[in-house]
Amino acid sequence: MKVIDLSKPIQYNPSDPWFMKVKIKHKPHRKAKWLIRVLGLPFKLFPKGFEGWADDTIQKMGVHSTTHIDAPWHYSPTTDGAKSKTIDEIPLDQCFSDGIVIDMKHKADFDPITVFDLQGFLKTNALKLEAGMIVLIKTGRDKFNGTKDFHKKGTGMSAEATEWLIDQGISVMGIDSWGWDLPLPYMLQKAKESNNPEFFWEAHLVGQKKEYWHMEQLVNLDALPYDGFKVAVFPLKIVGASAAPARVVAILE
Repeated sequence: MKVIDLSKPIQYNPSDPWFMKVKIKHKPHRKAKWLIRVLGLPFKLFPKGFEGWADDTIQKMGVHSTTHIDAPWHYSPTTDGAKSKTIDEIPLDQCFSDGIVIDMKHKADFDPITVFDLQGFLKTNALKLEAGMIVLIKTGRDKFNGTKDFHKKGTGMSAEATEWLIDQGISVMGIDSWGWDLPLPYMLQKAKESNNPEFFWEAHLVGQKKEYWHMEQLVNLDALPYDGFKVAVFPLKIVGASAAPARVVAILE
């Protein structure tokens, strides 16, 4: 069995934009030495070689700052008229399933991924979607992960392509770009230029009417075959949250 990590490291990166910055305080063993002494254990009773325990505190990390999975609550307070699910309500049986990679590395920046693109790739490579699969969209833009312009580059899913995947029985999907849609600054600009209220965040907002969950900021999709593997994506159980960091892995027999 081979396990391939599809998650980016969680660490401070000075090149990340302010809304993605992670800050972690690492406490060395010697700090706890004095705490243990205050709690009442004399130094002479410390086990041989024991200097205290290391500890760490996450001082700042948004739930969307690293490899994560979004809940329907992120897209809208309601889905098809009912309250949208938060990340702690994701059905765990949807978090482990057969995976499939759809290669869209040829798509230019700001050129949305369409139903035609998805169907063409599947037909060309003799691949078939099965209900319950976890679909991974490979754009190759993870090479910009950790750079200041990561969120400004790449292709993204159209609303129609997102809805088509859901209609095939796919409820969990993911991408190696910063976001599921086209880059956020581009969408802002084009929505204003076109005066089109239907343009901004169109793929995310499919979740207003059809429930689905998507991962963002995946890495290492180049290490996977197009099919023949399992995907595990178990988010932290943060009650009421719109998303959660996840250690996403692919498992190949």
